[in-house]
Amino acid sequence: MPSEIRNGDQEPPLDVNLLKEAAKRDLVNALNAVNGAKTLVLEAALAGPLGLVTEVSLLKQHGVDKMFWLEPGPLSSTTTSIVYLCRPKIKEVKVIAVLLTPRVSTLVSRIFEEEGVLGDVTLAAFNLEFIPLAEDVVSLEYEHAFKELWVDGDETVVFDSAQALTTLQKHFGPFPQIIGKGDFSKRLATLLSRQSKSLRSTDTGLSYPANFDSLIVLDRTVDLITPLLTQLTYEGLLDEMIGIKNSHVELPVSLLNPQASETGASTSTSTSTSAAPIVNVKKDARKKYHLTTTTDPLYADLRDLNFSSVGRKLNTAVRRLNEDYKTDLQGKTVSQLRDFVGKLGGLQTEHQSLRIHTGISEMIIPLTRTEVFNKSLEIQQNLLASYEVSAQVTAIEELIAQGADVQTVIRLLCLACITAGGVKAKTLENIQREILQAYGYEYLPLLLAVAQPSLSMLLPNPLPPSAQASKYQFTLLRKSLRLLLDGNPEALEEVENDIGYVYSGWAPISVRLVQCIAQKGGVLSNPAEKERSANDQSAVKVRAHPIVGWKGFEDVASAIPGETVETVLQQSVPLSAGPLIYHF
Repeated sequence: MPSEIRNGDQEPPLDVNLLKEAAKRDLVNALNAVNGAKTLVLEAALAGPLGLVTEVSLLKQHGVDKMFWLEPGPLSSTTTSIVYLCRPKIKEVKVIAVLLTPRVSTLVSRIFEEEGVLGDVTLAAFNLEFIPLAEDVVSLEYEHAFKELWVDGDETVVFDSAQALTTLQKHFGPFPQIIGKGDFSKRLATLLSRQSKSLRSTDTGLSYPANFDSLIVLDRTVDLITPLLTQLTYEGLLDEMIGIKNSHVELPVSLLNPQASETGASTSTSTSTSAAPIVNVKKDARKKYHLTTTTDPLYADLRDLNFSSVGRKLNTAVRRLNEDYKTDLQGKTVSQLRDFVGKLGGLQTEHQSLRIHTGISEMIIPLTRTEVFNKSLEIQQNLLASYEVSAQVTAIEELIAQGADVQTVIRLLCLACITAGGVKAKTLENIQREILQAYGYEYLPLLLAVAQPSLSMLLPNPLPPSAQASKYQFTLLRKSLRLLLDGNPEALEEVENDIGYVYSGWAPISVRLVQCIAQKGGVLSNPAEKERSANDQSAVKVRAHPIVGWKGFEDVASAIPGETVETVLQQSVPLSAGPLIYHF
């Protein structure tokens, strides 16, 4: 559940590290509330988010002696105090819980009371809310938020979002208005409106800088198409093929630390005196690598590039680094050598980063050259263009026969249903049966979940009466929002600063909706087209304008299922500020 902060052209827009420091301070206070040495029992799903705001060394400084995962069974602890840190979920507190994040819920207290242990434990809250992922992106890092909202019907995350956004306002100033789309966006806006009145009633007279001119809130259901497509940027393919979680990616140890790998290999070779084959148990050992632009400038240059351009960028970086080494080594005086030694650390860091990203690219390239991957891309592009839908459905069946990844198959089938307004009932039933027979009946709950009315991602054609209200007007939106761009490579070079570049011609609906509010010109035409003249060789950039809600795009907003949100919280809207974009 990320939020993106935009504030004109200022860099950085806000010091989001304040949120990180606040979370770290709250954790320290919670740990210090338990005197003496303590054992920390941590929910595994919180390890990633917690690692983004603190370090193990800080925990040890504040009395944490040992750490364990939260799981059923006896606990071997040498300390008298044990701190359990987890989400306030029934599954977790049935084991036991003491320190809950982001708050203590009434349900948890009731469970402890029913178990008869409420008086024997101390319940406290660790206020872990927004976690900075980049200088302009913060996230609650709720891994299962979409499922909880749309499948389980658990709206806890809406309340937690409202609390986190209220904390954000306390740090950086209020939101003058809320604009959004979707049923849960409306509920969030209602909560924030009530809390805004409460904040104004308790105002201490402190003045805030004008950091925001609006809050833009979008449900995931306003754009269910984009998550079904394959991202084609470097970072996107890295997430698709390897997986990015909590800004970390698991890579082979041999890639991150080749010297240790070579030492281990030489040691095992020298100590082997038997003719029997030696199995290297650490051959597939992996280690987490933090993807951050703060310490890895090369990643900042690569992350948003179309993967076809990554090779050229890496080649340029190699040549430049080689020239830097050669130039600096030509120094003959002591002062020149001293300057080179001073730069050596930076060059070595850049060299390591280059080696890692080259290795990642080598891991991804073979996966992008498989028949299944390219067939999947072809089906996606044809479905987006509404080209021979029945032939694409047949191609999906062929992927099942070829043993393609089940997630790829289900994503393509959902894409066909949404873009075509459903698949013939008999055909859809046959494909679902083929999926269960080929991949196993453990996928039946998934197929049922995506077919239920709240999502309407897997529906027959004609649609049942219960699904008519949630019908997605894809053809209308594709034309009105200029969603599909020219997909040939020459045209893509001209739109590399347009969001359509990410998917090689497809512009995500969610981003276009933000442009409908904050950059209306970007919807009607590409704001990054290179208009060149004899005297001006620079690209012309369309800037954001004052927020005026859905004005000019009312028909687009009404064509998308769900509530339309336009809530004014204060009459004066700062012109110099920018919007904060919040996405469920």
